[in-house]
Amino acid sequence: MTGPADPKGRRPGEPALFPELQLGVPVDTAGQAEREPRGLGEWVAFIRDQEMPALGATVALIHSVTEDEKSPTGKLAQAILQDAAMTAKVLKLANSVLYNPSRQVVSTISRAIVVLGFNAVAEIAVAIRVIDALLAGGVRQRVVNEMARVFHAAVQARALAALRRDGRSEEVFIAALLSRVGEMAFWCFGGKLAQRLDEALAAGQSDDEAQMSVLGFRLRQLSQGLAREWKLGPLLQSVLDGSSRGGVPEQAIHFAHRFAVEVENGWDSPGLEKIVRGLATFAGLSCEAMREELAANSVEAARIAGYFGAAEAGELIPRPTPAAGTPEPDEADAAETLTMEPDPHLQLRILREISGRIAAGANLNEILQLVLEGIYRGVGFDRVLFALMSQNRLQLVGKTSLGSGAEALRQAFIFSLDGTAGDLFNEFFRNPRAMRFGPGQTPPGIRLDRLLQVTDAACACIAPILAQGRPIGLFYADRTHSAEGIDDERFEAFQLFAQQVSLAVTAASSSRQNG
Repeated sequence: MTGPADPKGRRPGEPALFPELQLGVPVDTAGQAEREPRGLGEWVAFIRDQEMPALGATVALIHSVTEDEKSPTGKLAQAILQDAAMTAKVLKLANSVLYNPSRQVVSTISRAIVVLGFNAVAEIAVAIRVIDALLAGGVRQRVVNEMARVFHAAVQARALAALRRDGRSEEVFIAALLSRVGEMAFWCFGGKLAQRLDEALAAGQSDDEAQMSVLGFRLRQLSQGLAREWKLGPLLQSVLDGSSRGGVPEQAIHFAHRFAVEVENGWDSPGLEKIVRGLATFAGLSCEAMREELAANSVEAARIAGYFGAAEAGELIPRPTPAAGTPEPDEADAAETLTMEPDPHLQLRILREISGRIAAGANLNEILQLVLEGIYRGVGFDRVLFALMSQNRLQLVGKTSLGSGAEALRQAFIFSLDGTAGDLFNEFFRNPRAMRFGPGQTPPGIRLDRLLQVTDAACACIAPILAQGRPIGLFYADRTHSAEGIDDERFEAFQLFAQQVSLAVTAASSSRQNG
């Protein structure tokens, strides 16, 4: 994340996971009456409605995607790909030892969903958005301390669940990570009251005593309220409710949090040995093997925190021996820049994946999603769009898109096909071939007026999609602020990806005929 945070902890120009969820919360609140919330209910509403409104809407949209039985995978992939930083973080997690112990290379969001599972990626998307919202402002050291603890507990809890062969280890990770969401949100957005609580704790009061005297409720109750409001999952709610009938997932999370708190006193602290013995019994390991597992997990937890963009919190996670440096720098920063450059290695990996999917008989939606991602991330365009002709072949309609402002582009990308000479789209479907437009690159005799009214792009290109030699649609890609045109390498790569869909359509047609 880049750019300074405003007083509310928001960052200007920060890309959204779901662009349609910009709720217009005003940054300048100087003219508004300022009154601190009173009581638990007001605090839940304050954080939900004024400080983190987009998060609730994000969760609601993810729930709607997960309930869509027709094409949830494609919709989830598109939602994540709209945000370059989100894309980079999800891919880092998909390639981490935590989620991908076999270390098979995951180059695309579509593949990440296959490797990690749809629900795991959806939950990661929500968790990333929560962490992003909580990383700026407030009583920062308290926020970072809480975040270090939950990342450590989350990785340890997931490992414990896996050792018990519980099939919900990914859900355990997210539930443990968000189990102190109220504490983190309060320290981030609590204002003067957070400062008073910080002073009470610094004066030596216990957590419960200070929270009740300053707030009149416990921050754990705030976590419970927010988890219910945002519908963050039954496992998290069960953990926060403290049910004594919890199963392996709840027990793993409780054990991990106890360990994460105690180990902050040192790996040789007197109280740690008792906890390690309990963990060893729970996991079915010897104490020595359990300690080795815990040590390895602590190093991984620091790395995972960095993948989420919380490297500062990762540095605070206790590790038994001095680490060779802090967690890896967040390489996702490169993905947050506005300039999209070609990546030949990524192109090759995605093309190989597409070929394998076509050979395996994957459905056309999967191939289409990979091609869009290949053009967008691999070839390096600002926006990419797939459009199909209507059944009567009298209209071209945008179907799906990626990039900044891509949804608005898709909605506006509707063109009638009436045979008018010289018009780009009529000429294209009369004689389908790849074209590029820009300084000195627009084919002679082609009018771009209708295209430019919709796209307003400095440089763009299109390529046909063919079914049995007949055009049925096209791919459009552009560079909205480039004055350099589209070079031969980028144009050829764009065409190569577009051709994959024609190959997939041909393979699907042959399969149906042979069947």
